[in-house]
Parts: sequence; C-alpha cells; structure tokens
Amino acid sequence: MSAWPDLTSDDWPATSATFIRWTQVVGKVRMERTPVLSHWWNVPLYVSARGLTTSLMPADERGFEVGFDLIDHRLDISVTDGSRRSMGLEPMSVAEFHRRFHELLGELDLATPTWDMPVEIPAAVPFSEDTANASYDADAVHRHWLAMVQMQRVFEVYRAEFVGKSSPVHLFWGALDLAITRFSGRDAPPHPGGAPNCGPHVMHEAYSHEVASAGYWPDFGAEGAFYAYAYPEPDGYRTTTVEPDAARWDDGLSEFVLPYEVVRTSDDPDGVLLAFLRSTYAAAADRAGWDRPALERSRPPVIDT
Repeated sequence: MSAWPDLTSDDWPATSATFIRWTQVVGKVRMERTPVLSHWWNVPLYVSARGLTTSLMPADERGFEVGFDLIDHRLDISVTDGSRRSMGLEPMSVAEFHRRFHELLGELDLATPTWDMPVEIPAAVPFSEDTANASYDADAVHRHWLAMVQMQRVFEVYRAEFVGKSSPVHLFWGALDLAITRFSGRDAPPHPGGAPNCGPHVMHEAYSHEVASAGYWPDFGAEGAFYAYAYPEPDGYRTTTVEPDAARWDDGLSEFVLPYEVVRTSDDPDGVLLAFLRSTYAAAADRAGWDRPALERSRPPVIDT
C-alpha cells in the first residue's frame, strides 16, 4: 500500500462532522489550561506516533496530556503522577463524548470548564446538546491520520527552508486543518473576521502579522485538498501561475487549492507537494515584497557531531 493512503470514503462526511467536534471538545481544554501564545499557538493539536495529542498541559504541580489513539481507537488522558483514564472511540454522539470526557477529567481532579459551543461551524448546537452527529468510521479516521503523518514529514522539510518566524506544524481544530505558516515580520491590518462563533479578537490575534499560510483541509472534494493563501492578499497573487499544473485558485475560499488525490497518485508525492508549498509561498512573498534573502536558506545547517 502506498504511504499516501486513498482517502475516499462514503462515511467520511458524517464521521468528519462528528470527529471535528470531538477534537474541539478536547482542544478547548488545552485552550483553557495554557497561556495564550501568539496567533493562538497554544490551542492546536499535534500529529503523534499514534494519532493526535494536545502535548503536555499544566494542572498546578502536575501535568497531563490528552491523546486520540487512532490505531487502537481510544481517547487517553495521561497524568504525570501516573494516573490515567481511557475511553473507546466508537460511534457515539457529540453530547455523549462531551459528557464522558469531562467525567474522566473530573475523576482525575482535572475538571476544566469550557465554552460549550463549537467554533467555525455554521448553525452548530452546543456540544452537550448535539445528539445528531454520532458517526465514527474507524478505518476512515485511521487513513486520514496516516495521510497526516506523510504531510507532517513534508511540511517539516518546507519549514526547515525558512529562518524567519514560522509556526509549528499543527492541527487547528476549528476547521480540522493541518497547517504551516510563514511570517514576513511585518504587521497586518485588522482581519475582517466572520467565522461562526469566533469574535473579532480571535481573528485579530490569528492574523496580527503578515502571513503566507498553507495546509491540508479534509473536507474539500472527495479526499480533501491542500491549500495556500496570503494575508493580506497582495496585488496579483491570485492570478499567479503556481505549481503543479493541477493547482488552481478557488474564488469561494480565496485560496489556491491542490486536490490530495493529485499528490497521492503522482510518481513523486513529496516533490509535488513541495512544489505547491514553495510556489504559492513565492507568489505571496514576491508580490508583497518580503525580504526573501534574509528569511530563507537554501540548505539545512551543518551539525558537527
């Protein structure tokens, strides 16, 4: 089987609608437990060796992390004092997941009140009342995680080529997108906002500085798509020719998009994805006048051993 798995699944849309809410239930605990970092970098999840993780979070003198084990399909809460709790990941409503997860936190003396509303999801209902979204196709989720393992590897190569300010490779649970962002170092105008249940301050912090951002969104087309955008968008950006030929500008998203299938089925998936990342960045940086020689490097540093 290819390292880049086929992500087509009739069950994915319903599973995605449930799973994104589950990640938000967990992600909101990280948001409450950690100090705010630039651009909300304290809230995303990260790809791990078994699925997704919050990484370590403080709890007074203890620490804990929450992990989605997408091999054995469990949610694990691990505490530095050796205590832990788990629950199976299986078809269940968002309301049931929310209740059971917070009960486990309470058993570990980690009760963490959070805002009950999903973000970035139109017409959403509170987690504790959502009995409509209750799907979980374990195989589809597992394959999406395997794809993110490959994306993470390529995104890290792309990240290593930049010596300016760059985000980690992280999963923003608002849209369930794996993202990597480069910064020019210049301030940006206030973002107009507009995402459901996200106040203006959310987008103002997220886009406080000029960016060229890229990532993967699982709910665009049959297998999701890679995307790239710039904020603020420089003149001529959307009409730039980027690589590969299958990449295109999407007016609805105001982003360049490249179907995942194009990468997966190519003879050189890594090269195709890197071409998309590099060319869309160059389009943004050149048209916005970034100081590219100061922000980029052509080879990784040499480390003496």
